[in-house]
Amino acid sequence: MQNLNEIIDQIEKNLDDKDAIREVALKSCRAITRLSTAITQGVHRKEDVTEIFTSAREEATRLRSLVQEYPDLLHSGFVQSAFQELCEGAILLAVINNEEMPIPKELGVTDTSYLLGLADSIGELRRFTLECLRAGDVKSAETYLTKMEKFYEVLIRFDYPNALVSIRRKQDIARSLVEKTRGELAVAMRGRALEKKIEELEKKI
Repeated sequence: MQNLNEIIDQIEKNLDDKDAIREVALKSCRAITRLSTAITQGVHRKEDVTEIFTSAREEATRLRSLVQEYPDLLHSGFVQSAFQELCEGAILLAVINNEEMPIPKELGVTDTSYLLGLADSIGELRRFTLECLRAGDVKSAETYLTKMEKFYEVLIRFDYPNALVSIRRKQDIARSLVEKTRGELAVAMRGRALEKKIEELEKKI
């Protein structure tokens, strides 16, 4: 028992170190979430969010490096949530700019957070679809719906226990959003077709 105090002292030091890193990680997560939200909002407002995206990605890389030695922190809810927000913004940005999809390693995030961010981006694409429909741009709305369907198609490939990736609920939500948007687009297309027929009839009168 002579070395008990030494053991306890070392454990206490390890926990103090981990607690300090956790505090820094929490601040980093808040920054990533704030920047990621700005990316998504900026994309919808058609603003240039390049610098914001760069800052968010750099912060995520620093965070990943910071918690790398603590797997429980890396896979904790607050870290995964921040990574998820970044992925959603990055994926949406790639879609709008018609660019290659970002990969998890480029963003400094985990595979799980990437999948969850991909699922959430379907909701944002629905917003673009509805905006196009309100503007009468059925063709662009159809393009966004196609992307939503593609994202859902790849998401349902993942049939794992929640302990590995908690994605089933998001898969259900994504399916609902795709089906609802598909129905709304069909109604808009029928309405547009009817308008054309009426215009043709009016020209003949």
